[in-house]
Amino acid sequence: MNMWTTAMAGAAAGLGVAMPLGAVGVLLIQQGMRDRRGAVAAAAAVAVVDCAYAAVATALGPLVAAALSGVESWVRLVSAAVLAVIAVRGLLASRRPRPAAEGGDEARDAGAVRTFTRFAAITLINPTTALYFAALTTAQGASLSTGAAGAVFVGAVFLASFGWQQLLVAAGGFAGARISDTARAWTFRIGYGLVAVYAVKVALPLPPGL
Repeated sequence: MNMWTTAMAGAAAGLGVAMPLGAVGVLLIQQGMRDRRGAVAAAAAVAVVDCAYAAVATALGPLVAAALSGVESWVRLVSAAVLAVIAVRGLLASRRPRPAAEGGDEARDAGAVRTFTRFAAITLINPTTALYFAALTTAQGASLSTGAAGAVFVGAVFLASFGWQQLLVAAGGFAGARISDTARAWTFRIGYGLVAVYAVKVALPLPPGL
């Protein structure tokens, strides 16, 4: 049951970081309209980077939490605050839909390996992803301290992220030239809503005296 809970937490974490449809998501949809094989590789690249960030954060999070032993409640509160800021900024951004990003023609004839590398690099330079997983796993601390629990969590992050990215690729084959601003706004709201729920879960119970 504990492993099932860990898997569900990892899946929710993966969806929380993957669902908000920003520039990378729009590029994935556009890639799906041009080249199915390349789009599958691109989706895998995004999920692999999400998984890598989660793995690093899962390995270091318990160590940080152990170093701060005795003030765990405050560590969780700070981590929850970071997640809440990410959620609020994302939800506010969903009220101001931006035009879809232009993918350009450079990936049109690229091979799957080149496309994978390109999308991995684009995803890797997003600091919000690293901050998100660092805050989340540090707050969870001991619950991810065993190798098995960490592997289940990271694996669930990858599967959830990969599944969502592949859904975007499939949508690219049917969406036409662009996804609507309304649809994009709702992916922001749902995705960052999950982050907000996580922030509340991480914060409770509050430190004594609050």
